[in-house]
Amino acid sequence: MGKMATEIVAFLLTISGWILVSSTLPTDYWKVSSVDGTVITTATFWSNLWKTCVTDSTGVSNCKDFPSMLALDAYIQVCRGLMISSVCLGFFGAILALIGMKCTKLGGSDATKARLTVLSGFHYILSGLCSMTACSIYAQRITADFFDPLFVAQKFELGAALFIGWAGSVLCILGGLIFCFSLSRGFSIRNEYSYSGAASFASARNKQNKTFNNPQKEERMPSRQFGRNAYV
Repeated sequence: MGKMATEIVAFLLTISGWILVSSTLPTDYWKVSSVDGTVITTATFWSNLWKTCVTDSTGVSNCKDFPSMLALDAYIQVCRGLMISSVCLGFFGAILALIGMKCTKLGGSDATKARLTVLSGFHYILSGLCSMTACSIYAQRITADFFDPLFVAQKFELGAALFIGWAGSVLCILGGLIFCFSLSRGFSIRNEYSYSGAASFASARNKQNKTFNNPQKEERMPSRQFGRNAYV
């Protein structure tokens, strides 16, 4: 029951993290900048992995998709690949977890289900590392341009999508580690059971050997009993 509860907690953590990571892909505010007027903000510039937009003070947004994938900056291409890989790894990890968890009727024997659970944990750990790396690369580029005194173009700040991605990455990594540690705990319990079973088998075998080596005791008992019956 404890192992099943641990797997359920790990599954909830990983699914929550995977949903957060997946939600960062269409999220608009990966980086944001604003142009302030004397009273109100006149325009807000923001970008994500797919487009760049500007929103004026009336709330009207004008967006422009990135024209060509080959013309993009290298860090955006890397972040795209890492985020897509993270979402795919999390998807396959969820399928493996559903098959390998003890609370489901799929997956076959306990040993097979344990292997699938650990494989799911590795998928989620890799998914969290990919998304964390992508968000960190994007954030490093923003901060490098912001603090560069020679950078004269418009400077941006960290958007909400990066913090959501970091939070989802941490949840995926934690859940994946719990999946992996649950298998090691299961192996230790199995070894204890096997050791106790081997010890009981050895003790029974020793008793059998002692009985075989001393057959006179067993032969004397019926003779005494027979003698008593004859006397009566």
